[in-house]
Amino acid sequence: QVQLVESGGGLVQAGGSLRLSCAASGMHFSINHMSWYRQSPGKEREWVAVISSGGNTNYADSVKGRFTISRDNAKNTVYLQMDMLKPEDTGVYYCHAQQYGSSRYPAYWGQGTQVTVSS
Repeated sequence: QVQLVESGGGLVQAGGSLRLSCAASGMHFSINHMSWYRQSPGKEREWVAVISSGGNTNYADSVKGRFTISRDNAKNTVYLQMDMLKPEDTGVYYCHAQQYGSSRYPAYWGQGTQVTVSS
């Protein structure tokens, strides 16, 4: 069974850093484009970052220069390094997997990890 398990969330002061991890199992990890999304209460879920199966990365404008997505295929894990955190970064962060980055194939979600950035 496919599972995505996020970890690393917590409470941090503005300007601080956190590193999120997403451990995948039950899938051919290396062919999946891996993404991070986040959602705050009353707001739509928004895409944050993506790393392709080939290691290409893209970021939402709101996090460019502050967040870094990476992957370790040997560990079936994707990371999100978050630096210079702001209160508006607060939310539940979700890991997302999509084979070849194509909606022709099933996608998978983790259950999320809470990130809270205090003023």
